[in-house]
Amino acid sequence: MSAAKHKIVKVGVMPLDEFKKRTIAIAKGQYKPKRGEPKIWFRSMKSLAHVLSEENQALLRLIMETHPKSIKELEGVTGRTANNLLRTLRMMENYGFVKLREGEGGRGRAPLIPEVIYSAAEIEVDFC
Repeated sequence: MSAAKHKIVKVGVMPLDEFKKRTIAIAKGQYKPKRGEPKIWFRSMKSLAHVLSEENQALLRLIMETHPKSIKELEGVTGRTANNLLRTLRMMENYGFVKLREGEGGRGRAPLIPEVIYSAAEIEVDFC
């Protein structure tokens, strides 16, 4: 669990229009994010549930436990195809839960090594 060791990220849910307003206010210097505010944002509970589904949580746990040296190695452990894994991991990388790092290149392309960034997520939903 190296990089993710006891590292918790706060996740928030905010409608896209509100998120855009917040981002613009930050860019203009009108708002400074407070300590403890979510670092990762979703536009709906549905999108959060999709990204952090039980299957994807199990994948994150497996990566933390086995430390695969490549997507190919992860493919063998999970039984999922490399394309399927890459699609899922790229999505999770876009949200900031995973990092795909280039390994040492032998012959051909260097393998992508999946690393989980956080060991847990706290979810904050603001109804206001």
